[in-house]
Formats: sequence, structure tokens, C-alpha cells
Amino acid sequence: MATALLAATFAAPPAQAASPVYGDFSMMFQRSAGQFAPPGEKANQWAWSPQSATESQISWGDPAAWPPSYAEHFVHDGNWVLLDGWDDNGTYYTERVTSETICQSGICQPLPSHGGQQHYVRWTVLPADYQLSAEGTVTERSSGKSFRFKHVQTWHAPAPCSSAKFGARTCITQSESWSSDQNLPAGSPIRETLRRDIRIAQGLGMAFTIDQQVESPWHAEATEYWNW
Repeated sequence: MATALLAATFAAPPAQAASPVYGDFSMMFQRSAGQFAPPGEKANQWAWSPQSATESQISWGDPAAWPPSYAEHFVHDGNWVLLDGWDDNGTYYTERVTSETICQSGICQPLPSHGGQQHYVRWTVLPADYQLSAEGTVTERSSGKSFRFKHVQTWHAPAPCSSAKFGARTCITQSESWSSDQNLPAGSPIRETLRRDIRIAQGLGMAFTIDQQVESPWHAEATEYWNW
């Protein structure tokens, strides 16, 4: 009896479930893909293409004209996924921030620079909402032309979500606003050109649902997911 009690005293504690990470939702380090569409309309497509153990790019476009020229380049470093820039129309657009802040539980603080790359999302999925705000410039590599931008995101804690085709799931939601002075007269203030909510489903991937408010109201839901 004493031996049994002693063994129980020093038994290993039960294993704790690991916290979910952004990759469990986005599927960014798998060759994952999917399609999404407004009800009854033509589908759009996305696909992740891992470049290394720490880098991946995602393309968005028309499945009938695949692959598209557009692809966003992300880097996983420690507890962050960072946005470096994107390819479009045969050139690369380098994004570099000049200021960034993170707000959690009503407390805001600056984020230290990571070589100018944007802190896009925390790798470990947090159990509470947080907001990221980034300002800086985007430079077109082929011409050297640049424009100013501001990107504000709220990342919401995991919550139940559902769609007509895939039923009840668990999602994280990215609520984002993008503003810039791209293609505006010199000296113009930046202008908001995009505001939307994107739900990303655990174990499935991107664009589970999209609800856009700016520039025009738009709703879409995932229609297909696969690995390629």
C-alpha cells in the first residue's frame, strides 16, 4: 500500500493540450487551397505554397486563370507571422512599416521593428481579442514608386462559426481595414479602400466566410477545400 501511494504521489501530471496556432487555422504550411463565392455567383480561389519551413505565400485569384500574378509573402518567426510584401503584375511590392502598435485588454504598446516587416498575426492563437495597427510605405520594386498605407486588424479569439456547406466549426476572425494613398494625387490623405471580416476555420483554412463592408457590401462562403 505504501509503495502504491508513493508512486501515485510522484506520478506525472496529466498532459495539457497544446494551445492552437495560426497554422492550425490558416493551413499556411500545407499545400492547401480552397474556393469561396457569394451565393449563386462565380467562385474565387486561394492557395498556400510553402517556400521553406518558415516562409509561405498565398495566391488569390480566378480559378479559370490560375495561377494568378498575385501572391502575398509571409514569414513565421517565433510567435509572429510577418508580412514582407506581395507579387503582382510581374513585380514585387515591398511593404515596410514605420510604426506598429498592439492593443490587448485596453492597453496599447508599440511593437519593436522586425526589419520593417509587418507583424501580421500572433502564431499562438490567443483566448482574447487583440488589435494590431501598422503604418508605413509600400515600394514597387520595378519602378521605385511608393505609397503610404495604414492597416488596422482585430484578431478575435476562437469562436463557433458555421456555413451552409461545412456546418458548425471553430473559427478565428480577422476584422481588417486597409487605407492608402495609392493612385491618389500627391499630398492627398490616405483613403480607406477595404474593410471586411474574414473567418478562418480550424482544420480547413482561409475564407470560411467573408463579410466585406468597404468599398461595397459583399458576403461569400467557402465552397471547396483541398490539398494540392
